[in-house]
Amino acid sequence: MSDTDSFIDEVTEEVRRDRLFLMLKRYGWIGGVAVALIVGGAAFREYNKAQERAAAEDLGDQITAALKVEGSEDQAAALAAVTAPGAGGHAIAAMLEAGALAEAGKTAEAAARLEAVAIDGELPLIYRHIASFKALSLQAETLSVADRRLQYEALAQPGAPLALLASEQLALLDIEEGNNDAAIARLRDIAADAAVSGDLKDRASQVIVALGGSLEGDAAPEG
Repeated sequence: MSDTDSFIDEVTEEVRRDRLFLMLKRYGWIGGVAVALIVGGAAFREYNKAQERAAAEDLGDQITAALKVEGSEDQAAALAAVTAPGAGGHAIAAMLEAGALAEAGKTAEAAARLEAVAIDGELPLIYRHIASFKALSLQAETLSVADRRLQYEALAQPGAPLALLASEQLALLDIEEGNNDAAIARLRDIAADAAVSGDLKDRASQVIVALGGSLEGDAAPEG
């Protein structure tokens, strides 16, 4: 390489450095802002997580204190006074309150609390179905078989969180109406389901045997 070429290269490199310096001087603040946003965003997320943890801990402390109150009615009142930070926390407190009211013999009030949770569209499906299932259980003697069947069928849809438990209740309604064949068929489906729990499978098997059927699919007696 000649001295002239070397000189040209050095000048070119110097020009590039000058241009880079000028660019950094003119637009470098953008990078600073970007860094500040990234750091600030991370700090904000950590702050939110800390706030959520604190809120959850506070809710847990309130519920624990309320559950220690003696007497079902007083316990229900203590649970009603719990201040929950969100819809989920409020739903949990309401369902616990309903349990205390039911123990105190205030079944209608308990069912009303649960039904309010069941129709709250802001809640995840699992919360609403649990509340609906519990409300139906409390109203076994006040709702007709037809009304209970209609609501349990809605809970027993494939993929629903409590589908198998709702199907079990439908089988019990079949028995209540004297339709043992339908009950046995439904209970066999429950016992054969891959998602069935051990306890539920045992209950289904025991009822099938009590009705004179078997898990293998033998003909059921006339209902």
